[in-house]
Amino acid sequence: MLRQRYRFEFIDCAESLRQRSKVAILRDMRSFPSVLSRASAASKTLKEEPYNIGRAKGENSSRGAKQQKAPVRMKLNDKTHAPLRGKSPLISHFLLPKSENPISVHKQTADIGPLDHHYLSHILSQKDWFLLLNHEFKAKHPSLNHQLAVSILQNQENPLYCLKLYIWVSNLNPLLAKNGSIRDVLANTLYRKGPVILSVELIQDIRNSGCQINEELLCTLIGSWGRLGLGKYCTEIFGQISFLGLTPTTRLFNSVIDGLVKSNSLDLAYLKFQEMPVDNCKPDRLTYNILIHGVCKIGLVDEAIRLAKQMDSSGHAPNVFTYTILIDGFCNAKRFDEAFKVLEAMKQKGISPSEATFRTLVHGLFRSAGSHKAFDLLFRFVEQEPILPKLACDTILYCLTTNSMATEAAEFLKKIRERGYFPCNSLFNMVITCLIKGFDLHETCGIVDSFTKRGVILGFNTYLVIAEALYKCQRIKEGNCYMNRIIGDGLATNVFSYNMVLDCFAKVQMMDRASETFTEMKKRGVAPNLVTFNTLISGHCKARDIYKAREYLILLFDHGLKPDVFTFSSIIDGLCRARKIEDAFDCFNEMIEWGVTPNAIIYNILIHALCIIGDVAKATKLLRKMRGDGISPDVFSFNALIQSFCRLNKVEKARKLFGSMLALGLGPDNFTYSAFIAALCKSGRLEEAKQIFLSMEENRIIPDSYIRNLIVDYVDQSAQLVEARDSLPKCKDRSVILKPLAVL
Repeated sequence: MLRQRYRFEFIDCAESLRQRSKVAILRDMRSFPSVLSRASAASKTLKEEPYNIGRAKGENSSRGAKQQKAPVRMKLNDKTHAPLRGKSPLISHFLLPKSENPISVHKQTADIGPLDHHYLSHILSQKDWFLLLNHEFKAKHPSLNHQLAVSILQNQENPLYCLKLYIWVSNLNPLLAKNGSIRDVLANTLYRKGPVILSVELIQDIRNSGCQINEELLCTLIGSWGRLGLGKYCTEIFGQISFLGLTPTTRLFNSVIDGLVKSNSLDLAYLKFQEMPVDNCKPDRLTYNILIHGVCKIGLVDEAIRLAKQMDSSGHAPNVFTYTILIDGFCNAKRFDEAFKVLEAMKQKGISPSEATFRTLVHGLFRSAGSHKAFDLLFRFVEQEPILPKLACDTILYCLTTNSMATEAAEFLKKIRERGYFPCNSLFNMVITCLIKGFDLHETCGIVDSFTKRGVILGFNTYLVIAEALYKCQRIKEGNCYMNRIIGDGLATNVFSYNMVLDCFAKVQMMDRASETFTEMKKRGVAPNLVTFNTLISGHCKARDIYKAREYLILLFDHGLKPDVFTFSSIIDGLCRARKIEDAFDCFNEMIEWGVTPNAIIYNILIHALCIIGDVAKATKLLRKMRGDGISPDVFSFNALIQSFCRLNKVEKARKLFGSMLALGLGPDNFTYSAFIAALCKSGRLEEAKQIFLSMEENRIIPDSYIRNLIVDYVDQSAQLVEARDSLPKCKDRSVILKPLAVL
């Protein structure tokens, strides 16, 4: 928050300026806080170099000076003309022409390339920026449209330059300046890159250009100040608007009140609201809506109701925005029944709830009431509605899906399906994906079929997820039905979609179907890429079919592709699974000859394989080589060795390795702790096992079911584990399955 008090006073202008205008010029404020320094620094002098983000690229200032001195001539209708007298010749470089064809002045058409925004920033930093822009655009771009204006505003890093550009556009084409997209870009720029302060130099510069700050521009500035938290500055500027040639209006009051509400200065907002009659301004519907939103935001819903009644009595009936704000306020205050009453009052007055109204109600309930209570309240609400509110149903389904409430989503979907509900394709795909993860698969397929018969179209990813889930449940025939729709309906159209289908078959170890799909994609003219072959090689290696994987490796070479680290990791993993460790190391050495650097995954595969066959010494050497080659080991690298040492009852060696792991900044996981706890319990060192178990909680690691059941196995053997036993009931809250625990 800003603690210094701003003073905004005015001084008389020079005699020449007084003759031109009776309005005084604003004087600099005495002190600005650091948050304002970005804007004020650019307005202290107009003779400095332009605000240029490209300065870091190493532009030579002396080189730029030489370019300014060089005369530039422009070719118009095959006639050579000198540049405009008294103006910088740099303007000829502002627009980069695509061709050297002469420009026709009579037709006013030009073949113009992209704008040089850095050069435009240079123009805006000059004292006569307004005249330079006029000459540049008249010569090079006589027709300025809103797309070009938006592009210029978006590419200016200095918000002060954006303000100047908007003023220039307002003078050139007032109707264009009122374009909504231009005003939005200006407002966002002033907020994101501001603030811009009304300094005496800035206002004098604007007046010297023959322009002025109008009401619309001042409202935009006030809005940016409010969003930046400069509420007090808003009120001080508003108190001096007469010196800008403006008089208070309801629109200006609304901008100030809105800025104060956004800057959390509600007391000042009320003060301005009370001052409106003094300046002969009457509050309108927008004034009341802004204040109602402000009081609802801080939880004063009763004050919001009072304002709504005052609003109605003053001749401004509450509209859909008013009621939507009130619903949000009641939800935030956890007064849910009154939120539904507001919705009912809307219907009684003939005001149709908007999409924002329903979304506010549903999201507000899920946010404030909790997901399950919100579902109960909304389910009853939908049941009581004579006409099904589709917008509300869409939002309810969306919230249920994002909260992973699959059972409730299925129940709600079945209920509204009976009343003729028809969801959009994207939402339905989201819901089905949620149901597959947390609901009965058979019922989910029934819901899918019932909606697809009515015309709902499933997306490629949804079909794939359903098919994969059915395959994992060994419901091959049903899964093939959904997979055949992907191929038959032409949803797999490119190599990326085919790769996803192949990956699905690889995950469920249906490599015969994967090979058939590979043949089918080639028949359809879809060329496989490296990902295609990596997926097939990996799938066959996991199925321990090394010979088939070798065939696809040969095909990979036949297609002119080069194996990468994923190719080698799949082959090495397959060889290790087949207990062909020597072949795996031969492949490891060969990949280095190919210029492919092994990663931590490949090292981990080999270390794990060596530990499985009991060659812990070679695994330890490989870990040292891994670190020597600059590959950082991870927790999986150490876990394999720690588990091997613990199985060999060499706990002290495992502890040293554990210390090395901690020294590298790696944190242990459940596998690390389980190895130590099992080894210590087997060797009768129950006190040490208990301490390690209790330390897991301190390190914010939740013991999994294996470790907890390990404690259950040994808890009857010694009273030393009573403290560990007492922590076991906590796992019920974490969905950890435990063995029955005997009573001590």
